[in-house]
Formats: sequence, C-alpha cells, structure tokens
Amino acid sequence: MRDRLGRPPALLMVPAALAALLLLVPLVAMVASTSWADLPGHLTSEVALDALRLSLVTSTVAIVFCLLLGLPLAWLLARVDFRGRGALRALVTVPLVLPPVVAGIALRSAFGRTGLLGEPLLDWTGFAFPFTTYGVVLAHVFVSMPFVVIAIEGALRSADPRYDDAAATLGATRWTTFRRVTVPLALPGVVAGTVLGWARSLGEFGATITFNGNYPGTTQTMPTLIYVTRQADQDAALSLSLVMLVVSIGVLIALRDHWLGTP
Repeated sequence: MRDRLGRPPALLMVPAALAALLLLVPLVAMVASTSWADLPGHLTSEVALDALRLSLVTSTVAIVFCLLLGLPLAWLLARVDFRGRGALRALVTVPLVLPPVVAGIALRSAFGRTGLLGEPLLDWTGFAFPFTTYGVVLAHVFVSMPFVVIAIEGALRSADPRYDDAAATLGATRWTTFRRVTVPLALPGVVAGTVLGWARSLGEFGATITFNGNYPGTTQTMPTLIYVTRQADQDAALSLSLVMLVVSIGVLIALRDHWLGTP
C-alpha cells in the first residue's frame, strides 16, 4: 500500500527533516561542547554529588506518592462514570500547561507559611514545606502527577473492561478486580507512566526553585545546580547537563517498546 502511494512529497519531507534537525542539533552541540577532560572533576565534586543524590531521592519519593495517589485517580477517570469527570480530567492536565514559575507560586499560595493550608499546618505542627526537602518532594509530585495519571488512564482505557465484568460475575469485589484483573492488564502502561513521571520529577526546575529556593544539601537539585553553575562556569554546567541527557536517554531505552517500537 505504501509503494502505491508513491514517493513522499518534498513539501512534507523538508519540514520534517528540519524539525528533526532542530531537535537533534542542540543536543549534539551540547555533547560536542562538553570538556571531556574536566568532566570527571565536575561530576565528582561534592556539590554535584549532593545535588544528584538529592535529585534521585526526591524524585523517587515523589514518584511513589504519584503512584499511590495517581493510580486510583486514573482508575476513577477510566472506569467510573460520574458528573464532572471531564472537568476533573481537565484539572489533571493543568500542571502540564502551567508555567513552572506559576506552579511554584500556586504551591506557595497553598502550602507556604501564610498559605491556605500552610498557615494552619504551621500553627498546629510548627512545620512548613517551603525551603525544605519535603517541599521539593511536594513540588515534584505536583508537576509529575499528570504524567502518571494520563499514562495510566490511557492504559486502563485500552484494557478490555469485559474482563472486569467477568470477574464481577464470578463474585469478585471491585477492589479484588482492581488488584487481580485491572492493574495486571494495564501494567505496561503503569510502568511507563511511572518512569515518565520519575523522569519529569528528576528534571523539575521552575516550581522547585520558586517554592523552595536553591539551598545546597536541602533544596538544590541537579537542574537548579545547573542553573546557578552556568552563571559562573559554563564548562561545569555542560558537564552537569550531560548527566541529565544521559538519564533522559536511559528513560527512552527503558521505554523502548513504548517509544521506539515498530508499527
């Protein structure tokens, strides 16, 4: 069938090639500009190791919360009919299009020391989220949750609901069906959403720095370290950026069946 359609027209191939180059050239240029001789020193510095360690820990903790909260939400959107479901789905996608700085301001308005929830929390417990590692996790959960929910909801929708019906006719409760039937059938999508959410969390910058500042050892993650390092040492910033690029490629490899599979 493809041969019958003839050769792809240049009016489509040229813009497609330019788009591919636009995405590829900056990444190649970054790798080419990296000072390989200085790379080990940049990556093994104490501040870089602290930022990398904090990024890995906060992203992992955040994705656990995203999965614990996002999986039930995705199931609700995919399997339960209720008034306002469309509005709830739209709400889930808002952080995807919200400017990161605005996300940080929204978090501060809700969980800051004088925020809607933050002020009573501070009064009752003496605890406040901003400028703490807990605040970093909270910011990561906020920006990563949509990736997890949308990916898992799509997987749940693609799973045949008749299996759920069959389990119900055999006497399984909805909770049992969820654990034994629904989630196992959608497991590849659950894994994909988890990995994507973790990668998004690892690369989070705007909401984190707006809500928590940039304090080494406490709130300074790899993206925020790259931001401040670039102002003083371009070579070190390139080396640190290379780490994030390698992680991104690793995510693509982990999801190769999802992104790189043949049609």
